[in-house]
Amino acid sequence: MKKLFCFLIISFFLNFALAQKVEVQTLLKDDISIRALQIYDGKVWYSGTHSKFGYVSLKDSADKKQMKLSDKKLEFRTLAQDSKNFYTINILSPANFFKIDKKSLKSEIVFKDTAKTAFYDALHFGKDGFGFALSDPNGKEAAISSLRIGGKVWQKCSGNCLPEFIIGEAAFAASNTNIASSKEQMWFATGGLSSRIFRQNIKSCKWEVFETPFIQGTSSQGIYSIDFFDKNFGIAVGGDYTKQAENINNIATTNDGGKTWQIQASGKNGGYKTCVKFRPKSKGKDIIAVGDQNIEFSQDYGKTWKTISEEKGLFVCEWIDENTLVFAGKNRIVKMKMSF
Repeated sequence: MKKLFCFLIISFFLNFALAQKVEVQTLLKDDISIRALQIYDGKVWYSGTHSKFGYVSLKDSADKKQMKLSDKKLEFRTLAQDSKNFYTINILSPANFFKIDKKSLKSEIVFKDTAKTAFYDALHFGKDGFGFALSDPNGKEAAISSLRIGGKVWQKCSGNCLPEFIIGEAAFAASNTNIASSKEQMWFATGGLSSRIFRQNIKSCKWEVFETPFIQGTSSQGIYSIDFFDKNFGIAVGGDYTKQAENINNIATTNDGGKTWQIQASGKNGGYKTCVKFRPKSKGKDIIAVGDQNIEFSQDYGKTWKTISEEKGLFVCEWIDENTLVFAGKNRIVKMKMSF
């Protein structure tokens, strides 16, 4: 009994000490669901439900602005940026591609996908200004559009530039992070009946598709988010959104650019996750992951995980610097300071 008491006391103080290393501040409260973030000019920019787009300052939460991009009640689950503009696409058809000028905040629709199956899960811009938008597939064909620098012309991939999906395979519009890129390559992840990694050589437009050992087989299972530290080392997280406590085969890493994947921490993590990000200046060692039920952190390249917050209803995250993050989700945006 004495040993048990000592163990409980030690555990309490260890958990207390860990809790003291995380400080959470609410930046925004609103009637909105947010699944996409961008950081620019000292502000957190977001898009979400009810056609809402806006920002809140990282230094002063009273400095904020919100606008509606449409009189219709559109839902945005995407947000990306190049040097001059933000871009967002509403889910469902017709899918309107909005461009918002960073200086004037004037918006315009620059492309419209009227396909009945249009449902854009993610929108991503590489550092070179190359943009990529991913929609759910039409049968076996993936509806994919690409954008070059400037944002004036959206062009739908076709022929050899169109990867083939398996019936029942799709992407998840969970946090706008199932796409990642390097200078030479772009990756996106799928789930459902099959959970795979698609890799494109940006210059040649050639596609490769790789199987994964990730949980898969039903419409709610698979990879929800990926991130790559460099062209070789990457991580994928996800699970089953209908069984969020389950934690088998829901985290995996790759060391060869997505060709092969190794399951990590199966049965030893906090369950379903919708967003994963490498910590800046950690050389790929430190990783944050968030899901609807908690926030977890790894300090050994994704091999083991610790729950650092029981915050619920958060879906997406982004690093501000190596010690500061922002999270967003149901009705709020929060900032987290870490001292470890």
